[in-house]
Amino acid sequence: MISMPQISVIVPLLNKGPYIERALDSVIAQNFQDFEVIVIDGGSHDNGPDIVRDHEDSRIKFMQQIGKGVSAARNQAVNACSSDLIAFLDADDEWLPRHLEKIMELQKKYPKAGAYTTSYKIKEKNGHLRWAKYRAIPPSPWEGLIPNYFRSAALGEFPVWTSAVCIPKSIFLEMGGFVEDAWWGEDADLWGKIALTYPIAFSWEWGAIYHWDSEDRACNKPSLEQEPFIKTAKRALENKTIPDYMEIYLIEYIARKELYRAACNLYVGDIKRAREILKNIKTRLFLFHRVILLISSYFPKIIQEMLMKTVVN
Repeated sequence: MISMPQISVIVPLLNKGPYIERALDSVIAQNFQDFEVIVIDGGSHDNGPDIVRDHEDSRIKFMQQIGKGVSAARNQAVNACSSDLIAFLDADDEWLPRHLEKIMELQKKYPKAGAYTTSYKIKEKNGHLRWAKYRAIPPSPWEGLIPNYFRSAALGEFPVWTSAVCIPKSIFLEMGGFVEDAWWGEDADLWGKIALTYPIAFSWEWGAIYHWDSEDRACNKPSLEQEPFIKTAKRALENKTIPDYMEIYLIEYIARKELYRAACNLYVGDIKRAREILKNIKTRLFLFHRVILLISSYFPKIIQEMLMKTVVN
């Protein structure tokens, strides 16, 4: 019998030739070696696919994407994978050698969790490497089930990030995978849907580097449309399917997301839409931010940008 790998690593690829070898090398260098790697290409016009095909490790499989967008690529790759655990790595990010080993330790310790994640650092455009701004998580070296995912996500940077997380395949399929009709926020949507239903296991052990210094990241584009998770979250609030301790911070998480969207609309000059978004935001924690953005909408662009810098991180 052919033994199946314990983890499937999914790497979507699109014009990431300068970075894909670094990503693959970081997977091959893992202390935990029982994995397969599925690189799925969305129609690259550079040498990225050639780099993947020329790689000598037989565990690396190359696929051509059917459909459009990174969500479709990830969903297709999940359907083709052999393992019950799915790890994701963007082609311009990288792992530290203990990442998968720690993921497996978390999975054994917390078998009923909906997702497993190590901590990550961010490589900024200026080359500075810093910790993600975690909030509402017990201090290092703690590991365990995140006490309140939405409190953490509302107050800081994401406690779960795509290139640092691993998900049981059954949970992924239960949640419907990544939404394919949204061009941004599709990953945060999946983590949020999981967090509404399951605990998320976290370790402070540094496992991944999130590269802001890479070119043409989707997060660099203006975010004008509502994130897909907002609808999911509002539906959960209306149906009262979540506990009270989670509800308070889910509302604030929605507020933070919508404040960012309002700022993006201000930035591109859609004042009317920005004001409409701000009008509908419910928040206590970010009331100051809401007021500042609303006030800034009545000033010339140069003053708007100065005011926005005080409230948008």
